[in-house]
Amino acid sequence: QVQLVESGGGLVQAGGSRRLSCATSRSIFRLLAMAWYRQAPGKQRELVATITSGGSTNYADSVKGRFTISRDNAKNTVYLQMNSLKAEDTAVYYCNEWPRVPNYWGQGTQVTVSS
Repeated sequence: QVQLVESGGGLVQAGGSRRLSCATSRSIFRLLAMAWYRQAPGKQRELVATITSGGSTNYADSVKGRFTISRDNAKNTVYLQMNSLKAEDTAVYYCNEWPRVPNYWGQGTQVTVSS
């Protein structure tokens, strides 16, 4: 069973920063494009940022210029650096493969931004 373990969430004030980590047990991690997703209360899960196996990145318009996705293939880990956080960034954050998303997810990590 593949494991996805997200961490780094918490309570942060608006304007603050947070760094999320996601460790995966996928043995072919270095070959996979990965992404961060988030789900706010009462809303559908949405794509936040993507990173290809070669390191190319892309971002949702709502986080562009504030969030940075990166990866460490030696550690099978993908990161999300979140700066200038806003109340609307409050959500549970998940990582997973992209664009083909498997039918398993980790537990996610809750980020709550207080205004």
